[in-house]
Amino acid sequence: MHILLIHQAFAAINEPGGTRHHELARYLAAQGHRVTVIASPISYLTGKDSRTETREENIRIIRPYVYPHWHRSFFHRLLSFFSFMASSFRAGLQVREVDLVWGTSPPIFQGVTAWALARLKRARFLFEVRDLWPEFAVAVGVLTNPLLIRASEWLERFLYRRADTVVVNSPGFLEHVRSRGARRVELVPNGADTRMFDPQATGNAFRQAHGLEGKFVVLYAGAHGLSNDLDVVLEAAARLQDRPQIGLVLLGDGKEKPRLKRRAAKMGLKNVLFVDSIPKTEMPQALAAADACLAILKPVEMYKTVYPNKVFDYMAAGRPVILAIEGVIREVVEAAEGGLPVPPGDAAALAEAIRTLEADRARCRRLGTNGRAYVEAHFDRADLAARMEAVMQELVEPASGF
Repeated sequence: MHILLIHQAFAAINEPGGTRHHELARYLAAQGHRVTVIASPISYLTGKDSRTETREENIRIIRPYVYPHWHRSFFHRLLSFFSFMASSFRAGLQVREVDLVWGTSPPIFQGVTAWALARLKRARFLFEVRDLWPEFAVAVGVLTNPLLIRASEWLERFLYRRADTVVVNSPGFLEHVRSRGARRVELVPNGADTRMFDPQATGNAFRQAHGLEGKFVVLYAGAHGLSNDLDVVLEAAARLQDRPQIGLVLLGDGKEKPRLKRRAAKMGLKNVLFVDSIPKTEMPQALAAADACLAILKPVEMYKTVYPNKVFDYMAAGRPVILAIEGVIREVVEAAEGGLPVPPGDAAALAEAIRTLEADRARCRRLGTNGRAYVEAHFDRADLAARMEAVMQELVEPASGF
């Protein structure tokens, strides 16, 4: 089977950002399938050139030109999206003998490219929904123009109805996509490659590199954007300044990072450390250096539907999750007994959860051990990749008998 993936924000395993699709591609390639990826040469996380060497058997990555200034504003981001629609379509026309075109959203616009290429190549069209766009953009106030909202909602329904299969990565998305016309919907949830993480590792090299020796480290790893509510983390840090042994590490990049750094300096926070993004291959050391890990989103109703990748990585690393997100991901953490949920947007509750874990190191370790066991049993990346492969094969094999 030859699979063509259209994914502007694709990140290879040796780049910063979410590498789920590269991990899935590696699994598919190991099973003998060919995977061609058309991706942006600009990292969605850092805004920098991401054309690194990633030569692997059965995997080819094509990076056509994309308008590079997508971090400047929403308008510039739209220019980047539309430029990728055009350049990825041209690049995709050159890819031969495709059995399945795999589109993924967000950004939803690349789904149009995937649909068009699938029809031109008489291939199956699999549309993967990773976030509910445009609903999320509307909920956080990024998308406000009524005309653009209606057009985006029309496009969303268009793609759901024309996909041979819609794949969602969270059970919270199932009702939404079905109600908007998806004919066949499959759940392949986010998870983690448990083989990548050693729960017994100490992360001493990361601690030494960043002056964290002797600290109780709470680590946030991920995007620094509007949705991530990291101002609440700074407010919690202000409440923890009487505990100098506690250090909060914000690892990652994003549009909000410069402002957050300025605010932390203005607040005089000595217990917050900003660390630039690192490749996924270095993430196990960073998580090993943490005593607890933080996942946080704004208190927006739509975010109750999400399964953030970082939560599964935290649990796979054997670290307790301080979870400031309600909804389906809270159900996972509670079922695993793998962390402490707190109300989103509540700096006092977040600070108190950190104090609780710092004061009871045995409980902290026990929660981390529980989380690791739960991910191994229910959310291991190899099992989930096999499920994705099965969905793809069910799509392609009937087509070959026409």
